[in-house]
Parts: sequence; structure tokens; C-alpha cells
Amino acid sequence: MPAETHDETTTQRARQIVDQMMAHDAFSQWLGIEVLEVAPGRAVVRMTVRPEMLNGFAVAHGGIAFALADSALAFASNTCGLVTMTLESSIFFATPVRAGDVLTATAEEVSAGNRVALYDVVVTRADGTRVAFVRGTVYRTKQAHA
Repeated sequence: MPAETHDETTTQRARQIVDQMMAHDAFSQWLGIEVLEVAPGRAVVRMTVRPEMLNGFAVAHGGIAFALADSALAFASNTCGLVTMTLESSIFFATPVRAGDVLTATAEEVSAGNRVALYDVVVTRADGTRVAFVRGTVYRTKQAHA
């Protein structure tokens, strides 16, 4: 949630929600995603690209960077305390990703209403090179996280 400060309780609740999501997210676990940072409206995740994630051109399949960004988006958007689902997202691939690259995705809330919110996700390599940009729109259900 941009330009706001968050108390420790809100940040702890956000982390609890993301930890619970990650514990049940077999795909993010398979990707090798590590959750680095969580705050209301924000999540930072990291993974290493493995050889089996490459396409026939020896670069990471586009779905790999997109999946990492999608997980960051899901984690960040669910920190609001309501079960939240992606309505739409798009990606721009800025540069190829290769085996061994360590990717970090940072998702941040741009705008939020009662039910719909907008997030930007930037995927970077360990050297700071921005490799992909995602913009995602999410829908906040009425169902609270347990």
C-alpha cells in the first residue's frame, strides 16, 4: 500500500498470510521460491533458474519469469487479509534469462479500491538487471484469510 506506514501487527499478519499460502503452494515450492520480504501490499520473492526451466534456445521459458512474478503478485495482493485472485496480468520481457540466474520479483500495490487493485511487479537478476515487468489486476473476494 503505497506511501503509508504500517504497524507491526499489520505487517506480522501479512507475513502470516503469505507463510500460510506458501505452505500450500506446491507450484511455488517446485519453482524453489523463497519469500524474502512481506508487508501490506508488497512482497519480494527469489528463485534460481534451473536447467529444466530452459526452452530450446537455452533461455528460460517465458513462463518461468511470469510464474515468479505471479507468485509475488499473489502474495502481495493477499496481504490485504481477503482471499484475492488475479483477474488479468501482462508481461514485458526485457532481456533473456539463463540457467543459474537468480531472479527476484518485487510486487507492489499501485492502486486499490474495495474489490479491485492494481499491482506492478519487477523481476530482476542478481546483478540488478531488470528482466521482466508485470502489471496485474486482482479481485478481492469477501472471504477473509483464516
